Amino acid sequence: MSRRLSPEDRELWDRVKGSAVPLHGPQPIPSPSPRVPDPVSAPSPVPASPKVGPFRLGQKVDHRRSNDLLPGLVEGLGRMPLRMDAGQYGRMTKGKLRPEGRIDLHGMTVAEAHPALASFILGSRASGRRLVLVITGKGRVSDEFAPMPARAGRLRHDVPRWLALAPLSAAVLQVAPAHRRHGGEGALYVYLRAP
Repeated sequence: MSRRLSPEDRELWDRVKGSAVPLHGPQPIPSPSPRVPDPVSAPSPVPASPKVGPFRLGQKVDHRRSNDLLPGLVEGLGRMPLRMDAGQYGRMTKGKLRPEGRIDLHGMTVAEAHPALASFILGSRASGRRLVLVITGKGRVSDEFAPMPARAGRLRHDVPRWLALAPLSAAVLQVAPAHRRHGGEGALYVYLRAP
């Protein structure tokens, strides 16, 4: 003998059924809540956002996701085409070549570091140096309770970009992470073009 559900029971059952997640198959996508149009301004389309998993207050952000917009320094430099001799590049990345000059940027602000780097690179090339070491430091770990996640090491990520832009790009042949005997993650090898 079956009995009919009351309207309240039917509504409760529909809500429970709608929140159930199947064990196999595609996950249901929740429908967006209706927007109330603003009478003053014209309605604008809402861009679709990627599905976000559960989040706890104080949870750290995982920067290794596949949809991370900014790759890590080593991955970004690894994607650069090889413009120098492969044997020489291998010796350089293994720390077997000795840098002919070095500049230490860590502790400087961006406004101080950029002109210091430009002067050093252009001066090194003019004096005939081929391999120089740029020490950026690893950067300070950002505040884990900050409202927006931030990458550590502003100079560490800005220096390769500066080296790829004019006027430094005309002087630079290759950029690679330094071997640990020359500073590891906190330094970069910059191989300069012949003058």
